[in-house]
Amino acid sequence: MLDETAQGVFTIAVTPFLPDGAIDWDSIDRMVDFYIEKGATGLTILGMMGEAGKLTADESVAVVKRVIARSTVPIVVGVSAPGFAAMKTLTDAAMDLGAAGVMVAPPGSLKTDDQIVNYYHNTAEVLGATPFVLQDFPLVTNVVIPTKVILQIIADCPTCVMLKHEDWPGLEKISALRAASDNGARRISILCGNGGLYLLEEMLRGADGAMTGFAYPEMMAQVIAAYQSGDMDHARDIFDAYMPMVRYEAQPGLGLAIRKHTLAQRGAIAHDTVRKPGGMLSKATIAELDELTRRQEARLKVLGI
Repeated sequence: MLDETAQGVFTIAVTPFLPDGAIDWDSIDRMVDFYIEKGATGLTILGMMGEAGKLTADESVAVVKRVIARSTVPIVVGVSAPGFAAMKTLTDAAMDLGAAGVMVAPPGSLKTDDQIVNYYHNTAEVLGATPFVLQDFPLVTNVVIPTKVILQIIADCPTCVMLKHEDWPGLEKISALRAASDNGARRISILCGNGGLYLLEEMLRGADGAMTGFAYPEMMAQVIAAYQSGDMDHARDIFDAYMPMVRYEAQPGLGLAIRKHTLAQRGAIAHDTVRKPGGMLSKATIAELDELTRRQEARLKVLGI
């Protein structure tokens, strides 16, 4: 079961599709193996970058079942939904299948601090004993969750065991949350997203790891391992070596297509299909990716990685 001690790399998994848009079940198996081989200590499925909104309810449950059957690491399932009935239905199915917990993002209709707190009170009540991750991603949800509101939710909802931190800029929020826990507030796990753009700084501020889908999950695993061993120069060298690719993949609106293309090139999935509606890569973009890959491989070779 997911709890406040979770750390490491919980990779946000893509959902592989065949060229005709059908789910590629064989690639799900291959992808799970790939992520774990590259250092994932957990997987998060049916997130925003997992194209959860493009799946039917039956497809969502079937994906959860397939991933959990294949995985040897804990699985967190994104269950964000416009209403609590759909959220509870998917949560119950996921937990029955063996999920470790679920992730819930706030709906865009929340405008005040009180509305946000009440929403997560209701979430905790509806989900019962299921541990959940609070997804703080205002750039997409358009819901700004201040630090004081997160602390209130943590205090009021014992089943909120993790913050997926994706505020931007948000380093000060991590520092404030950790300062609060040092002064007696309940401490929960903080795993960070944003494609790994600020991973090293986030670790320095007190994060416990990464929950993001950068197509090179080994980067996150290696940076975190170097950081935890106290070898900051090595951690920075690894982080810097991958940064051009991290930056390129972070393009709004195109990042998922770039990520899937890279994963297909790496053999993690068979096709780079983004289910419609979705972005497609131009020949120029693919050429830029090829050059970034070549230069990244050269930098890693120099580092002996």
